[in-house]
Amino acid sequence: MKLRSWLAASAAAGLVAATVSAPASAQNTKLRFQASFPASSYNFKNFEFWANRVKVMSGGRLEIEVAPAGTLVPAFEVLDAVHKQVIDGGHTAAAYWVGKHRAAALFGPSPGGPFGMDIVDLMGWMYEGGGLEMWKELYQVELKRNVVPIPLTAVNNQVLGWFAKPVKSWEDLKGRKCRQTGLTAEVYAKAGLSPVNMAGGEIVPAAERGVIECGEWVGPAEDMSVGFHTVWKYFYMPSTHEPSTVLELLINGDTYNKLGPDLKQIIDSAAVEATYRHFALLNKLNADALKEMKEVHKVNVERTPNDILLKTLEAWDQIAKEEEAKNPFFKKVYASQREYASKVVPTRRSVQPNYDFAANYYWPEKK
Repeated sequence: MKLRSWLAASAAAGLVAATVSAPASAQNTKLRFQASFPASSYNFKNFEFWANRVKVMSGGRLEIEVAPAGTLVPAFEVLDAVHKQVIDGGHTAAAYWVGKHRAAALFGPSPGGPFGMDIVDLMGWMYEGGGLEMWKELYQVELKRNVVPIPLTAVNNQVLGWFAKPVKSWEDLKGRKCRQTGLTAEVYAKAGLSPVNMAGGEIVPAAERGVIECGEWVGPAEDMSVGFHTVWKYFYMPSTHEPSTVLELLINGDTYNKLGPDLKQIIDSAAVEATYRHFALLNKLNADALKEMKEVHKVNVERTPNDILLKTLEAWDQIAKEEEAKNPFFKKVYASQREYASKVVPTRRSVQPNYDFAANYYWPEKK
């Protein structure tokens, strides 16, 4: 599926729903999927939206039961559970599998963009630059997992996160025990931060027990949905550690291959629609969440110190360079992203003005 289809998702989805018809004798298919995210999160709500679109577009011939993290398997076991067909599919994040293969960090929440790419560019690389084929290669060849990955749910530029006390600089992160995942944990470890890996639904309980004193998840709306504002009152935006994050839909390979071509296309088209919808929806949700956060919950919303933004990129570049030297597949994927970014990032900067230009004209930043 090309990016052109992604940008025209709603029209494509409607066309599929209108034109696909099934023989009267066709059997309905019911599948069980589980997320790595809690039921209260917007990530999970988008998962539900996707499943509903699949059901509607297929005329009820394909029904997918979705469950939140921990219902059937632990949040960090979704990949293997899908591979073993304990569940038919899952909604999760590639960064959770860096312990299995370090290149997993490049398919979604990658520090640095990578190379300045935002979520639109990253989706372009996946659909137009060979990224989706490499994503399949990661799981099916490198990890020997019988799964089919599909991008599902863009969560935009992630923020630095929540803290029990103010953050003044990169050096000020030293010694803090903070929830981080993937290679991002190694990025901040270079500042002396002590990363703790845990699923989203475990972060607030861990904070309440004093196990951690800071943490990152997604952004204003998503973080409030799981209760970060109830335990920490210092919130820092923006960040460069995960500026173009897309989550993943994993489907067992045998299950996927048994589906007809029309149902496969419906799954793909619904994923494109849900991903773009969530990307756009979060902008509004974040605006509302920030207002509530400041006015109702008295959260101190602060701007991330510039040296943290810069040193995050520098630390990531160092880690990526070391990984390229010892990991052929990581090097292959990273080179592909670099080549794609070298074309689209400078061009976009030339074709369109900086977002701040018109934003500051109409909505000057308050000092």
